[in-house]
Amino acid sequence: MNGYPGVTSAKKKNGEPYYRSSITVASKHISLGSFSSPDNASAAYHLACSILRGHQYEISDYSSELVLSFSKFVSLINLRDSGLYFKTPIYLHKSFFYYYLNPEQYFIFDREDLFFYATHQIQCRGGYYFVCDYGSQYSILSRYGIHSYAKKGIDYIFVNHNEMDFRYENIRIINHYMGVTCLANHTPPLYECSIHVNGNYLVGRYPDAITAAIAYNKAANCLNARGITKRYLKNYISTYTSKEYLDTYQKVVISPKIEHFKKDMLQKND
Repeated sequence: MNGYPGVTSAKKKNGEPYYRSSITVASKHISLGSFSSPDNASAAYHLACSILRGHQYEISDYSSELVLSFSKFVSLINLRDSGLYFKTPIYLHKSFFYYYLNPEQYFIFDREDLFFYATHQIQCRGGYYFVCDYGSQYSILSRYGIHSYAKKGIDYIFVNHNEMDFRYENIRIINHYMGVTCLANHTPPLYECSIHVNGNYLVGRYPDAITAAIAYNKAANCLNARGITKRYLKNYISTYTSKEYLDTYQKVVISPKIEHFKKDMLQKND
């Protein structure tokens, strides 16, 4: 538009006008957003130019009074400092990167996850952080082999206690399997298996996690065979052949309370 560099006008389906702002950097066209007035679109263009030409703006300088979205603000500052542009709010460091949620809060990821998070937006609902991929929602924890039923502090921990630091060295998975807890105070460690039927029932204690995981599967099958209709998620043992799994399944001993379960044994406390 004349007098408004970087601004083009358009119309919504109902005929109402709006204004797009964009900037071109090293032959790359970058959209800055859509705005209700040409003045706001122009202000976004001039702010983008100011960010890219100097260092007077840092991520902590962002405020809601700025016309650019926070995500775009971060992307432009990263472009200025690293020469790389991402559509998501990523700021690169040497061996890791920040994925910003707001000026004070950000995730830390290893550089090897850069391609994924450069093309996937992290969303949050009720403290649950996820990305959408191929029409489905996936917890960001799932990229580390942490299951949806896993409990922080029991099944996995953040080594440096920073729950926003998702570098691989900072995440330690303690229990890989449903219903299995490592009793680390035992030497050597024991693996306790329990299953929930209107309360937790002890299935048994075992010398390794895989045996405990198979014991959980056996307990779930026993309960279903005795009339418990709950659909238990089963543990998948990728390291065992079918024969190894079957041999362990047949040999593993589970609590008689589970093996001979009766519905009138249900605990009243949930």
